[in-house]
Amino acid sequence: MTEVLLTVGTRKGLFLGRRRDGGTWAFDGPHFNAQAVYSVAIDTRHGPAPRLLVGGDSAHWGPSVFHSDDLGRSWTEPKRPAVKFPEFTGTSLERVWQLRPAGPEAPGVVYAGTEPAALFRSEDGGESFELVRPLWEHPTRSRWVPGGGGEGLHTIVTDPRDPRVLTVAVSTAGVFRTQDGGASWAPANNGVAAVFLPDPNPEFGQCVHKIAQDPADPDRLYLQNHWGVYRSDNAGQQWTDIGAGLPSTFGFAAATHPRRAGTAYVFPITADSDRVPAENKCRVFRTEDAGRSWEPLSAGLPREAHYGTVLRDALCTDDADPAGVYFGNRNGEVHASADDGDTWRLLASHLPDVLCVRAAVIG
Repeated sequence: MTEVLLTVGTRKGLFLGRRRDGGTWAFDGPHFNAQAVYSVAIDTRHGPAPRLLVGGDSAHWGPSVFHSDDLGRSWTEPKRPAVKFPEFTGTSLERVWQLRPAGPEAPGVVYAGTEPAALFRSEDGGESFELVRPLWEHPTRSRWVPGGGGEGLHTIVTDPRDPRVLTVAVSTAGVFRTQDGGASWAPANNGVAAVFLPDPNPEFGQCVHKIAQDPADPDRLYLQNHWGVYRSDNAGQQWTDIGAGLPSTFGFAAATHPRRAGTAYVFPITADSDRVPAENKCRVFRTEDAGRSWEPLSAGLPREAHYGTVLRDALCTDDADPAGVYFGNRNGEVHASADDGDTWRLLASHLPDVLCVRAAVIG
């Protein structure tokens, strides 16, 4: 029996979908009613059931990190804040943008990316976190500038070969990388344009929207920028523009196939000043040759003019075979493919704004 879990974080709560053996989807929720859920992680290292981690944001109580070990039947919030800025920083937590379990090589380790832009590390499965001070104290930090959605560390990429290697992305500071477990950090933005700056090719300051890692080669990364889609074959030392063939190179989301080398997905947006699907068409674009060419995937998606923007964490894949591909939009729709993106079906509609989606095979 194969069971897939789909988590859908929205502006007003979390919805959980489950499907067994390719059957129909069953959803429940909302969990965390009236809270904005910007980040979700499914930690499949935690047995016998996966641990669900949720970054909730209450307009009254503020942000918090919750976890569930029974697939959402019950939730635990630590008595003390899981993520809290130390007093010496002179700041406070605005939002948890990202929750990312490390790989099997680092059991119990979970990372959190926050606003203000900072990286936190947990060694107890996400129940408590500590600030990674060297990144917070990076000499370039005073020149980081918030993006339109705030100054957030929104992407965390681990390396399955070495738990000391980590890549993060900040809007709008760009990509930073550590190879020594966070003791030191270096910008990794060479080749990524910052079209909104006087110098369009700075060392840092790019408005990177998302990074996804190739499953076959951890050094190959795909990057969706604020204008521009890029690939790196050397872990971010150099980026190459791969946007040719897309209707627009502006967008927020990027994801990769769980097994196929060179296969990635993006959802093009018309422009930074017109944030709707490119050409008003609901389409995911897929490359199967590492960005040398792109094909639109729209079978089963709405055919009429469409205006549902897909945000940076609202496109994902699962680890099924064939792979499931999922996206949610600000229209409150969730669409899914069970065949690597070839065909699609509507799973849910009329939800609040979809902020993030995550999926995994859990049985």
